[in-house]
This record gives sequence, C-alpha cells and structure tokens, in this order.
Amino acid sequence: MTEENSRAMDAKRFAALAAAYGSDLRRWPQAEREAATAFASSETGQAISGHAGRLDALLDRYSVPHPGKALHDAILRTAGQHLTRRRRRRFWWLGMGLAGIGLAGAVAGLALVTVVTPEVQPDHYVLDANATAFGDAGPDDTIEEDL
Repeated sequence: MTEENSRAMDAKRFAALAAAYGSDLRRWPQAEREAATAFASSETGQAISGHAGRLDALLDRYSVPHPGKALHDAILRTAGQHLTRRRRRRFWWLGMGLAGIGLAGAVAGLALVTVVTPEVQPDHYVLDANATAFGDAGPDDTIEEDL
C-alpha cells in the first residue's frame, strides 16, 4: 500500500470524489476505495453518500426524449438551405476567379504590347491594310504618307 492510499480520507476529499463518481464506491478509483469505505461509515460520510445517492437516482431516472417529426424536418430544411447557400457561394467565387484570370490576361497583354512597342514613334505612319502595331505584315509595296 502506498503512502497516498494509507492516508485518512477527509470530508472535503470524500465529497469531491462522491460528486465525481457518485455514491457507489465500486465506480471510484481503486486507489481511493479502501479509505473511502472507512470514511463512508462515519456520520459525515453517510450524509455525503446519501446526497450523492439522491443525485445518482435523479440522474438514473433522467431520459432524453426522442426528437419529434417537427424537429427532424426543421433540421433537414436547415441543412438543405445551408447546402444551397454553400453551392451559390462556390459558384460566385468561381465566377470571380474566372473574371480575375481574364483581368490578369488583359493586364499581361497590355504589358506585353507596352514593352514590345518602341517608345519613339516615327515621323510618318504607314497607312496600309497590312500594317499592325508590330510592324508591316504585308508586301513591301505599301504607300507611306506623312501626317
């Protein structure tokens, strides 16, 4: 027997254990049972055990009623609404992502055109159907006009 087990049980410790484990000493930790059995025979121990026994009886009689149909239906309805909102939110974020990708592509294209296009513009422009911002795309016989 260890020193902790051999010490005498006091009313405060007995009341704490009775509140935690109830009045049935078989539910108590093995290390506490011997001292608790000795203390339970005292007047204070019987009073604490009686109070814990009444609480045990109340707890043993308590039962949770089964949920009714109305509660069941309300839970299913709420879950359905939650799923609908979640799907809408996911669809909205998908649209925002696609718009962001499109905007990023437009910005990248603008940056590319800005980098590729020379800063110094020539004094004259080629007005031709084959002319592009990147240079002449057609045959060499284009008409040049000064503007």
